[in-house]
Amino acid sequence: MSQAWSSGNRFTLLENGEQFFPRVFEAISQARHEVMIETFILYEDKVGRALHEVLLVAARRGVSIDVTVDAFGSPDLSEEFVGALTSAGVRLHVFDPARRLFRRFNYFRRMHRKLVVIDGRLAFIGGINYSADHLADYGPEAKQDYAVEAEGPVVADMHRFMRGAIEEGKPRPWYRRRPPAPPRAQVAPAGGADALFVWRDNRERRNDIERQYRLAIRLARRRVIIANAYFFPGYAFLRELRKAARRGVDVSLILQGNPDMPIVQTAAAMLYHHLLHGGVRIYEYCERPLHAKVAVVDDEWSTVGSSNLDPLSLSLNLEANVMIRDRDFNRTLAANLENLIAHSCTQIRPHDLREPKWWRKLRSFVLFHVLRKYPSWAGRLPAHAPRLALLSPEAEQQASDRLDEKASL
Repeated sequence: MSQAWSSGNRFTLLENGEQFFPRVFEAISQARHEVMIETFILYEDKVGRALHEVLLVAARRGVSIDVTVDAFGSPDLSEEFVGALTSAGVRLHVFDPARRLFRRFNYFRRMHRKLVVIDGRLAFIGGINYSADHLADYGPEAKQDYAVEAEGPVVADMHRFMRGAIEEGKPRPWYRRRPPAPPRAQVAPAGGADALFVWRDNRERRNDIERQYRLAIRLARRRVIIANAYFFPGYAFLRELRKAARRGVDVSLILQGNPDMPIVQTAAAMLYHHLLHGGVRIYEYCERPLHAKVAVVDDEWSTVGSSNLDPLSLSLNLEANVMIRDRDFNRTLAANLENLIAHSCTQIRPHDLREPKWWRKLRSFVLFHVLRKYPSWAGRLPAHAPRLALLSPEAEQQASDRLDEKASL
């Protein structure tokens, strides 16, 4: 399945759950033929229940619905929750299913994408899951994140990809070849943006998202702003950032200052000295946990999606981003990120890094040799083929019964 730029698209930036959830739920409520959703996390909180309700209404009026969740990210869906959906005709797929006892141990190579396509004409892509922690009223742990609403020919690329992912994940005998990619539908132009839908898998598309990032940074002439929750890229990526800063590009990173996982901030901080002395500006977002995966370069190029810039996203997980060339959208996203820098971030400067010189030199030496060949070495770790299972309350109960039987032996 090819990846190619398309013209005639339109994008609307959606910030946090307050903007994202109402638009997605409204689009589902207006769907006529088909709803397709992929998400890493679906919880049975107020957001998950709201999605559940709107899906049930759509299914009961005859809309074809496929929902794919990750077994690790969405491990605790109840029989009642699942049963209502499947009884209404919703096909609920689980990526890389495992018995309930083992789901929390299967951490690597997850389906981390967040995609929605409605009737093959409207799509959403970004970093927002279906959980209440993407809403401000969740409290201090509410996440700061982004998604986009997309219209135009790029929606056909996303629809074709999602349909192909379902077909590819179906169980089949070892001797049967993967099914061919479904045909690409024709979608009318909706705006003036060029767009490229890019995904990362464990076969042909292992580093496409990172390659698009590095190409944009290499071509930057004025500014680069990257807001990314989990930042620990490979040496080649870091080198592109430093080279851009040294040729006069204003390179700014917005990273976690109030992390949801402390190890994330610790890992990123190991790179601060190297980046700061290369001319890169670093800002820590301190208002609440940052969950963003967005960037702008110069006055036209932008990206929004699910991919972090860390080992999991760049080398292991299944991810999806959209690359956008559009001055209006770039201006909107850049203004949002500049507002974060101005009002919600603390700038990190070289004198803030108080550590012994010998430790810094030792750490730099080790990091250089670890990151020099990363992420290529991580991508060589064993990878299994994507596997989906249709979820039903009966299947859940049978799996639990088998587990109980084994435990009693």
